[in-house]
Amino acid sequence: MSEEQIGPVPHDDRLAVPPAEPVPTRQRRVGFSLVAVFLAGQLTMLVVSVLVLLSYGSAETSLLEDGRLLALLVVPTSLGAVVAAIGTGRVGAGPRAGRVWRELAVRWNAKDIAIGLALGVGGLALTLPAAAVWAAWVGEDQASSAVGDAFAGRELAPVAAVIAFLAVWLIAPLAEEVLFRGVLWRAFEHLGCNRWVVFAATSLVFSIAHLELLRTPLLLVLSIPIGLARLLTGNLLASVVAHQVNNFLPAVALFLASTGNLP
Repeated sequence: MSEEQIGPVPHDDRLAVPPAEPVPTRQRRVGFSLVAVFLAGQLTMLVVSVLVLLSYGSAETSLLEDGRLLALLVVPTSLGAVVAAIGTGRVGAGPRAGRVWRELAVRWNAKDIAIGLALGVGGLALTLPAAAVWAAWVGEDQASSAVGDAFAGRELAPVAAVIAFLAVWLIAPLAEEVLFRGVLWRAFEHLGCNRWVVFAATSLVFSIAHLELLRTPLLLVLSIPIGLARLLTGNLLASVVAHQVNNFLPAVALFLASTGNLP
């Protein structure tokens, strides 16, 4: 039967399927949503920090009671990471099941963990000399971090000292990596950025977001091995481990100083 004999096939609008939305557009939308999630996490950290300070009635951290000082060290960053993780679960791409782990690139892989550990240890060869040069440049009296300044001259009870040690060594790096090399990194990926651009951008934001203007160049150097761990493995846990290795010595120094064992 010829095409003329068959005739045109009748068109039924009810059967028409709307054209699929272009993937790049969807990806960009997710990317901008994750940027908003990152900012929400940062804002949470700021607001909670202010609330802790207002609960004492002073913005001078050196005057805070031990409990409030520990709360200031642990609670804002942890809540910021929790807000970021929840937000990622709501606005991230892909099926809802397992979305947070998938979007934040969290997976247990011994090889990736080993790479993070190696970069963390190897990075000390870069970061320790950088810290020494920076201290010589700005002066020893200006060389401490905000955490170091807050705990300067303060002796803590053993339990409080252990909490401070664990917060600096394990908790803060985990929370910060969720925000910077997790949510923000993934946001830039959804926006179509080259992975080296993502590495550079997240490192820069990380160094600036600490709001320690004088330490910004040093923080940028410190973030290099941490960012490389995320870049080379595609696994957030690798950068978490690298960050924790980087924070171990400062955490030990803080513990010794706060227990009266370091002059």
